[in-house]
Amino acid sequence: MKALLLIDIQNDFLPGGALAVPEGDQIIHIANNLQDKFDLVVATQDWHPAEHKSFAVNHEGKQLFDVIELVGMEQVLWPAHCVQGTSGADFCAALNTDKVEAVFRKGTNPEIDSYSGFFDNGHLNSTALADYLRSKQVEQVYLAGLAGDYCVYFSAKDALLEGFQTFLVEDATRPIDPLGFAKAKEDIKKRGGNIISSSML
Repeated sequence: MKALLLIDIQNDFLPGGALAVPEGDQIIHIANNLQDKFDLVVATQDWHPAEHKSFAVNHEGKQLFDVIELVGMEQVLWPAHCVQGTSGADFCAALNTDKVEAVFRKGTNPEIDSYSGFFDNGHLNSTALADYLRSKQVEQVYLAGLAGDYCVYFSAKDALLEGFQTFLVEDATRPIDPLGFAKAKEDIKKRGGNIISSSML
């Protein structure tokens, strides 16, 4: 069985949001159209407490996009975004969520960031997404969402690590940095993943 993973299609990642991905809104209609092609649709949702240590505002003297060490790993300091219970954390109203069978929230631990829909960045804790997919006999996962060079990329890497055939739907994602996205796509291919267009489905 194949599943569509909708990664973080939330207001704060869309134009006008706290951490807007350029042209992020342009994937919505593609993500909506893709859903009818899948037996199973699930979504991930960034769901940060206000005191999250990936937020620049929580580090005195630090600027946005500074890089610090957090839990022994490099951490970009982001604008406060997708804070629990805020409209910025809500899914985009134009996104069809009728077919979404489960939502996996991530980034809930204030001490460590979670780009992937499967694990936090240190692989210390699982969201149980992989177990859920396996319980549904899913073998192939297709990823769409935001941002291509961070949460979609890290989710694709973990999907491969968990043994799923993995497909990144390129026109159904947008990156923060196009150069970073180019490197991410090459890395996904090296790990055995696939980069496809929605027209191939």
